[in-house]
Amino acid sequence: MAPAATTRSRPDRCPGIVHPWPADDGGLVRIRVPGGQVSTAAVRALAEVAEEYGDGRVRVTGRANLQLRAMPLDAGDRLAAPALEALEATGLLPSRAHDRVRNVLASPQTGLAGGRADLRPVVTALDALLLDDPELAGLPGRFLFTLDDGRGDLADRHKDLGLVALDAGSAQLRVGEGYGAVVDLRDAAGSLAGLARDFLAARGTGPAAAWHVDELPAPLVAPVPAEPAGVVHAPALGYGEVPGGEHVRVGDDGLDLPTIAGWGATTVVVTPWHGVLIPTSASLEEGP
Repeated sequence: MAPAATTRSRPDRCPGIVHPWPADDGGLVRIRVPGGQVSTAAVRALAEVAEEYGDGRVRVTGRANLQLRAMPLDAGDRLAAPALEALEATGLLPSRAHDRVRNVLASPQTGLAGGRADLRPVVTALDALLLDDPELAGLPGRFLFTLDDGRGDLADRHKDLGLVALDAGSAQLRVGEGYGAVVDLRDAAGSLAGLARDFLAARGTGPAAAWHVDELPAPLVAPVPAEPAGVVHAPALGYGEVPGGEHVRVGDDGLDLPTIAGWGATTVVVTPWHGVLIPTSASLEEGP
C-alpha cells in the first residue's frame, strides 16, 4: 500500500543560519554539522561569535547540530549581516544556498571504536555532493540522511534516506522506514544523492509539498526485503567513558568557551543525544 500524501499547508520553517527562527530572545540559529564531526577550533570560534552577538552559549540539538540563541536580526527577521559574516568565518557555513540541507546523522563512534565500517568517508562524500548540486539545495530543512555503521545506534532515527553498513565494504540503503538496494560503500554517497534528487522530483511544489520520504503519494523505490545484518538496534550511547573516548552530556544551557577550551582533542563528534564525544588520541590513531 502506498503511503498517504501529506496534507500539510504551511512552508518548512526549520531554522538555519541564513534563515534563523525569530524567537522571543532574538534569532535562533541552527548550524548543520554533517556526521557530527567538527573541529574543536570551529566550535571555539562559534562560541566566540555567540559571546559577541548572542547569549554566549553553544547548544546541541537532537540531530547532532549546533545552535545559538539571542542573535541579532534585521528588519526582515534575517540574521544581521555582521553576525552572518562572523558565522561564515568559522567555516561552518560553506554555502548559504545549502544552509539547511546538510542534515547528515552518522553513528558517532564510527571510525573510532566498534561498528562494521568507518562511515566518515561516506559523510564527507555525501556532504560534498550536497554542496556541489544546486538542485539539492531545494531539500526541506527537516529532510534527514541517517548513516548507521552497523551497530544499530541510529535504528530509530531512519526517516528519509540513509544506510546500514553490512560489513566493511557494503551497506543496505534505507528509504523512508523501509529498505533499498545493497551497495558498495564507495558508491553509497552517490546512491543517496541520486535518491534525494528522485525525492525532489516526486515531492511536488508549494506549501503542501512533502517534507519526508514517507509523505510521498507513492513509494520512492520498490520495496526491498531487509538483509538480516541490516536489522540491528542498540541503545543510545551512554555518558562518560565509552569505547573511543568520553561522551560528555551538554545541558540545556549549552557550552561556553572555558568548557570548549578544556577539550583534549582537535576534533570532536556532536551526538544526537545532546552530547559531545571527545575522542582519545589512541582512537584517532587506531581507527575502527
